[in-house]
Parts: sequence; C-alpha cells; structure tokens
Amino acid sequence: MNERKYRMSARADSAEQTGERIVDAMLAALRTTPYERVRLEDIASAAGVTVQTVIRRFGSKPALMTTTVERELARIAHRREGALSAEPQETIRALVEHYEEYGVLILKTYSEAPLVPGLGEIAARGRAYHVDWCRRAFAGHLAERGDSADTSRRLAQIVAICDATTWRILRFDGGLGQPETEQAINELLAPVLRA
Repeated sequence: MNERKYRMSARADSAEQTGERIVDAMLAALRTTPYERVRLEDIASAAGVTVQTVIRRFGSKPALMTTTVERELARIAHRREGALSAEPQETIRALVEHYEEYGVLILKTYSEAPLVPGLGEIAARGRAYHVDWCRRAFAGHLAERGDSADTSRRLAQIVAICDATTWRILRFDGGLGQPETEQAINELLAPVLRA
C-alpha cells in the first residue's frame, strides 16, 4: 500500500510541476507579447508539454491567463508585505525594487484586463490591495489630524504617488535610473507625509 501511495504522490508532484512550468511559460510570454498574440502552442513548447496538456490542465487561454495573474498577485502581495517599514524611505526603496521586477507586468495586466474574462476582477482586487497597502504602510502619517476628508485626500495622494504608473512615468518617460526614481518618489511623498 505504501508503494501505491508513493506512486500517487509522485504523479501529483509531477502534475504540479508541469502546471508550474506552464504558468511560468505563460508569464514569460506575457512579459514580452500582447495577450492576443500569445499562442498556446508557444506556451506548450516553452513548458515542454503538448497543447492538449495545457488545455487539459487549464481549459483555455483565458483560464491560463487568470491562473497566471492570480499566482503572481499572491507573490506580489507577499513581497509587498515585506516592504512595510516604519521608515517611509525604506518602504519606497522596497516598493521601487518591487516595481523593477513587476511594474511593467502590473501595468500590462491592467491594460489587457478587458480582453480576458475574469481578469478585470483580479485587476480590481490588485488595485484594492494597493490602496490598503498604502493605508497600512503610511498609517502613522495618516492618523486623523483633521477631518476625514483631509485623511481621504492624503491617502489618495499617497496611492497615486506610489502607483506603478507613477514609477513608469519617472523611470521610462522621465529616463530616471532606479535610485533617481526612488528619490523622486520620496520627494513627491514628503509634503504629503508632513501635512
């Protein structure tokens, strides 16, 4: 009986690894290719499986896309939790490092959300997480000092300053390097935190 359990466990592990390879291949494709041009044949080839295996495992390209984004959203949340710090500069340093890895993918996911059933809800959860993270990351600077409208306005400013779009504008449109982007975000944030 132990031999049978071992074989079943080994098959389950192998299936899990295959699924991860497929999701990894989809993630790699999404980093460089618009969703409409991603082909399951290419994903299967990159993962070392057949298209039938991809379809059997995920059902469709939209389902594979949402599975991939769900997995990465969980990873993003885990990393962002590690970026919480008592010092705003340390929080921003970790946030910029996070955007260096995920910023382009986050923005791409938002722009392609209308193309994939279910992706809009995942993107909305990601945006809600970002707002909540900003609230928690800068809670000491948001303590009620005035009315709730003032606190809400300041939180909205923090959310905008810490957004991936702001990072992209500074980093790519502005041509800033990573350290300069970090400095610029800190400079934008400083007056809001002092308010």
